Amino acid sequence: MLSYIVRRLLQIVPLLLAISLIGFFVMQLAPGNYLDTLKMNPNISDQLVQQLKEDYGLDQPVWKQYVLWLWRALHLDFGRSFKWNVPVSHVIGTRLLNTLILSSAALLIGWVIAIPIGVYAATHKYQWSDNLATVFAFVGLSIPNFFFALLLQYLITQSGIDWPINGMTSMNYEWLSQWGKVIDVAQHLVIPAVVLGTAYVAGLMRQMRGQMLETINEDYIKTARAKGLSEQKVVYKHAFRNAVNPLITILGFSISTLLSGAAITEIVTGWPGLGKMMLEAVMSRDIYLAQAGLMMSSLLLIVGNLAADILLAVVDPRIRYD
Repeated sequence: MLSYIVRRLLQIVPLLLAISLIGFFVMQLAPGNYLDTLKMNPNISDQLVQQLKEDYGLDQPVWKQYVLWLWRALHLDFGRSFKWNVPVSHVIGTRLLNTLILSSAALLIGWVIAIPIGVYAATHKYQWSDNLATVFAFVGLSIPNFFFALLLQYLITQSGIDWPINGMTSMNYEWLSQWGKVIDVAQHLVIPAVVLGTAYVAGLMRQMRGQMLETINEDYIKTARAKGLSEQKVVYKHAFRNAVNPLITILGFSISTLLSGAAITEIVTGWPGLGKMMLEAVMSRDIYLAQAGLMMSSLLLIVGNLAADILLAVVDPRIRYD
């Protein structure tokens, strides 16, 4: 296992290098750059735009821009954001915690709710509860996140409930006590977390149900029942442990979404996260900021898959890595 982990870790460097190279050159394919938009402002002279191009290195060939960026990135300097005119690490740092809070809450809601519902639906196949869960899953998968967020905001507004529907904090946040600040953020977190968590629930529940239905029809499950084991022990000790393996792999992919967030949901709910900021960076051609976001998401995807492989070996003794 240790040698396998070491090999996987060593593969991260060339993989990230390839991702950075492809990502940097793909973003350069679009015509123009961020500084070209400044020319539309009559208060900004052409001389100033040219000076900024030289300062940011945009007057250099693309390959040279990449080499300079890579050299700085190796020293943990990802350049300066064009839009904010501050280091990229500072811009990301101001939104990192916000996105981690939202994404972690959504993942927690999704997994805590989806797994037991999926198991229950599989063990009550074609009963009213299974049909209800299936309808819920299809509705959850069909409704766009931004529409569900708008619907929740509308329902809360029309109901007259005094509940925050936009932003991350209230206007009087700075004057609240420490515990009051936690409660205030938690209240603002409900709508975006429920919206994203519901999408997780719908997909994971169907996955869990399908895996359980396939597993409980295996011969070893029939043998366990024939030996007189209780249904609860058959389901949760034998069937569940094998049915949950594919979901552990899905968890590895889900980890990569912790930093990317959900841009549209963040925009609709006013949550100041990385997803919204990265979307704006791509739209405005803020190359260095978008490149940093790509590298973080790629690193999390690689690490998430490695963590999923290790977890699979832990929960399933049949899996061994040489």
